[in-house]
Amino acid sequence: MFESQTHIQDVAEFILQSLGPLSAMKLQKLVYYCQAWSLVWNDRPLFPESIEAWANGPVAPDLFAKHRGQFLVRSGDLGGRPEHIDKIGQETIEAVLNYYGSWNAQQLSDLTHAEAPWIITREGLEPGSSSDRPISWDVMAEYYANLPPDEESST
Repeated sequence: MFESQTHIQDVAEFILQSLGPLSAMKLQKLVYYCQAWSLVWNDRPLFPESIEAWANGPVAPDLFAKHRGQFLVRSGDLGGRPEHIDKIGQETIEAVLNYYGSWNAQQLSDLTHAEAPWIITREGLEPGSSSDRPISWDVMAEYYANLPPDEESST
């Protein structure tokens, strides 16, 4: 089992401190991409919490529980402690934000809906149906590691 001092709310707080207030949907998608690219670049998850293939794209239920009912999430809302993130984790988050940070929530959602990890995890489900199926770290790592270079977020 993965052990870390870093939790999803720490990553979310780092993102919010970097970009300012965000819609809950955009925050969820950025956290997802931070996890995905950490699996590829660092060969380890950034945080232990799961991300599930919900109808509206990848969602981390533990994070959702902290911002439930909020459209806009601000720094300080989630109780995250970004100082728990090590240097490698911080660099990963910064690289993800440099690439995806200017995308709007709908663009990020559309992108996740077009990518294999979400599609594979939702296989057999009707569009729009609820799901608590976790997106496998292995599926995420394999998919993002094999993107053509022009589609990767690394430079």
